[in-house]
Amino acid sequence: QAQFVESGGGLVQPGGSLRLSCVGSRMILSVFTQYTMGWYRQAPGKQRELVATFTSGGTVNYADDVKGRFTMSKNNSKKTTYLQMNSLNPEDTAVYYCKGTTGGRDYWGQGTQVTVSS
Repeated sequence: QAQFVESGGGLVQPGGSLRLSCVGSRMILSVFTQYTMGWYRQAPGKQRELVATFTSGGTVNYADDVKGRFTMSKNNSKKTTYLQMNSLNPEDTAVYYCKGTTGGRDYWGQGTQVTVSS
C-alpha cells in the first residue's frame, strides 16, 4: 500500500519559515507520478483543511490565507512534495498532512507538527 511520510515540522517564531517534505515511500517513480498531491492541516479543535493542492493541469491551488506565503512544489525524481512556508504566524499552528490521490482513493501521511510561537 502506498505510504507518504512527512518531515520538516517544528517550532518556529512568528515571521519565520519552514519547509515541509512528503516522500512517497514503497512506490516506484512511475507510480508516484500518478498521484495528485496536496497539503492539508488540522489545528486543535478544528477540522482538517486544505492548504494547497496540485490541479490536473499541474498548477497549484492555495487556500486564501496562505496565498503569497506558502509555495507547494514537487520533485518527481525524489518522489517528494514540498511545502515552503514563509511569514508564519500563530494561526498557522497545526498538524500538517500530505495526501496523495489516485484512482479515486486518498492516501494520507501521518502528519508533522508545526508550532508558531514566540
